[in-house]
Amino acid sequence: MIQDRTHFLPTSKKEMERLGWIQADVILFSGDAYIDHPSFGVAVLGRFLQSMGLKVAIVPQPNWRDDLRDFKKLGEPRLFFGVSAGSMDSMVNHYTANRRLRSDDAYTPGGKAGMRPDYAVVVYSKILKSLFPSVPLVIGGVEASLRRFSHYDYWADRVKPSVLVESGADMLVYGMGEKPIRQLVERLKAGDTIGSLTNIPQTVYLSDVEPDSTNFISLHSFEEVLKSKKYYAENFKNIEEQSNLMHAKGLVQKYNTKYLIANAQFSPMLPAELDAVYALPFTRLPHPRYDGKPISAWNMIKDSVTMHRGCFGSCSFCTISAHQGKFVVSRSEASVLAEVKQIADSPSFNGTITDLGGPSANMYKMEGFDLAVCVKCRRASCIFPSVCKNLNTDHTPLTTIYRKALLVKGIKHAFVGSGIRYDLLLDAGSGKPISPDKSEYIKQLIAKHVSGRLKVAPEHTEEAVLKMMRKPSYKLFEAFSKIFAAENLAVGKKQQLIPYFISSHPACEVQHMAELAAKTKSQGFQLEQVQDFTPTPMTLATTIYYTGIDPYTGKTVFTAKTAEDKKRQHLFFFWYKPEMKAAISSELKRIGRHDLLKEFGVNQAPHFRQNGIKKPRTR
Repeated sequence: MIQDRTHFLPTSKKEMERLGWIQADVILFSGDAYIDHPSFGVAVLGRFLQSMGLKVAIVPQPNWRDDLRDFKKLGEPRLFFGVSAGSMDSMVNHYTANRRLRSDDAYTPGGKAGMRPDYAVVVYSKILKSLFPSVPLVIGGVEASLRRFSHYDYWADRVKPSVLVESGADMLVYGMGEKPIRQLVERLKAGDTIGSLTNIPQTVYLSDVEPDSTNFISLHSFEEVLKSKKYYAENFKNIEEQSNLMHAKGLVQKYNTKYLIANAQFSPMLPAELDAVYALPFTRLPHPRYDGKPISAWNMIKDSVTMHRGCFGSCSFCTISAHQGKFVVSRSEASVLAEVKQIADSPSFNGTITDLGGPSANMYKMEGFDLAVCVKCRRASCIFPSVCKNLNTDHTPLTTIYRKALLVKGIKHAFVGSGIRYDLLLDAGSGKPISPDKSEYIKQLIAKHVSGRLKVAPEHTEEAVLKMMRKPSYKLFEAFSKIFAAENLAVGKKQQLIPYFISSHPACEVQHMAELAAKTKSQGFQLEQVQDFTPTPMTLATTIYYTGIDPYTGKTVFTAKTAEDKKRQHLFFFWYKPEMKAAISSELKRIGRHDLLKEFGVNQAPHFRQNGIKKPRTR
């Protein structure tokens, strides 16, 4: 492991002095530990700024409880402070779906909890503004990006203002930040003040003056959405539609006498631009300051390769497209293989690439055949309710990279750890591979790139819930499960398919969970990867949870909200646990599903069949 701290961006005054620095140009504050790896946003931004010739320092997980020495130790930057909560929203990082405090933090050395505050962006920003009121302060990252407008906060159980308003920062950068940050730096270096930078795409700022309505859409004001859930829902529809357009308009929301102005986003990066980001001199290691303490998030991804950004699935509960964008930007084959070789050359590498993937594993190099059609498109998802006919879903480039990765010296295995979208592979009617490239991909994937367990996310079994989730029919998962079993048999393997499911999602009722349990039980799945729906800012599902309204239809939608209602749904995931049988029996009787009592009866011994492979019973 590299111990020379000069290989990393400095995190202390001593490290700055070793580099001969008197003052940093930019100082970045993060809620995560500093891991110099391209999977961590602050490291990417730091290296990107460094590539522009700037002196960049990072203050990871500053102590906000003491005399604030962590906020003072590096002094003032020449250009600006940058603040991020880290790779996750701090509230999701801290709390479970039941609002219970988590006992550990995967982004902290040793997994220690409590090393960042709730609403970290606001807390860090207010401290910096109190200490250095005249220094420009820019906020970004997932937490800032998804909270850039007024939003329902599940943990406070109320609508909160934009994080820009609440934090007192000068500017907010949303989405993937390289393009807006580059322009911001160039303008500041040219002598412009932060207050004059009102026309940089993908930035948000406050103004006393309402912008020209020609290029902007006015949202309902903060004061209005506090009073009306209907207005809140209407705002979300406008925000999501503009976020998914190739050429969008800006958005404006009034706060008392001020105007929150969000400029439209940049066009997606070009592949060459993305290649340049991943070619930056990352050490791929945690900073030596942590003395080798384990950091779970790094251990999980250290030998993985991100092949693309963006996701055109736009699942109702997911924030990926809201932050990374709907349009997929892929790295070149040469760039991906260069990173594979870099990992293989590492002295500590054990021979296994843990993931060749992305937000969804199999969207690499996929875009519209005719981009002129994409320019006019207003769909949130390119694959729901059906796969767009203009979408090029050819899997050949992906299959080719998989094969070439295995030829790199030192690579024993190259697994796919990201989730697979089987609706890009199978025909919705027949359940068979759509075309030869899909069939070839499936064969290559199952034969060579499954670590023993392949993750997929049907999320539910019932059509009413799946429709609200923007997910395909469960019949497609059943079809993929059969193909998976057959291909495993053909290559002599006994690999498992691991499905992910969610309870208490909008439109999901107890009867839907009972059906889910019955169907997955009959198919031999003893569910492991399950979760209760957690409302997070800037998703369709959260908007429905809070308002009770589908913004696109105006119709009322049921959502389980009370702890008791959520518990009733969640228990059906665990039908195989003896201690759950009485509660399940009681719940089935309550909803009048006596027909399922035998299915979950105490005397009905579970019979497991996983992907067509019979498992022995245990005593």
